[in-house]
Amino acid sequence: MSNTAHRIRIWDLPTRLFHWALLICVLGLVITGKVANEWMVWHFRLGYCVMTLLLFRLIWGCVGGKWSRFASFIYAPSTVIAYLKGLGKPEHSAGHNPLGAGSVFALLFVLMAQVGSGLISDDEITNQGPLARFVSGQWVSLANWWHKDVGQFAIFALVALHVAAILFYLYKKKENLIRPMIEGDKEMVQAVESSQDGAANRIAALVIFGLCAGFVYWVQSLGAPAF
Repeated sequence: MSNTAHRIRIWDLPTRLFHWALLICVLGLVITGKVANEWMVWHFRLGYCVMTLLLFRLIWGCVGGKWSRFASFIYAPSTVIAYLKGLGKPEHSAGHNPLGAGSVFALLFVLMAQVGSGLISDDEITNQGPLARFVSGQWVSLANWWHKDVGQFAIFALVALHVAAILFYLYKKKENLIRPMIEGDKEMVQAVESSQDGAANRIAALVIFGLCAGFVYWVQSLGAPAF
């Protein structure tokens, strides 16, 4: 096998922007959720931003660049076991490997559950999700429980696991996972298919994001005006 490094576009620009925007929004949600009540208006706004980003990622996971598509990192259990035994394939080191893929799906799922619970939560004082009035009190109570007592701690745990994995690969395997998410390219020993990241790709992403933002704006408008 040749040792010549191939510089491959792995993460398209829309995926990279999604990644860093989601990080900023989640950090903002943690901060605004812990401080005084006057910051709750920003907690809701950031929640709507996260909802927009997640909707975009769900769609982009079907139509985005090669390595951003869910199809590129949905692995069979046998593949995960083989990877753990050190029998991974070269393409597993391109995008999300079989272990990283699991954490990505888990984080997306928990964030969606957190956003969903926020939409129907109600603290019975001043803060109410826009869809709370459409569901029963039992569902509202369940949403409150998840949002405050389960979801946020699950997010903390998954983010900590994500950071730990990045540090493990950086210091143990000497592989920088952050740089490709900034620059988009990754050096591969074996050439693999590149992700599309041209002007048409980026315009399509912008249109999809705009549609998602419009939908989220409509959802928030269903509730009583909060700001």
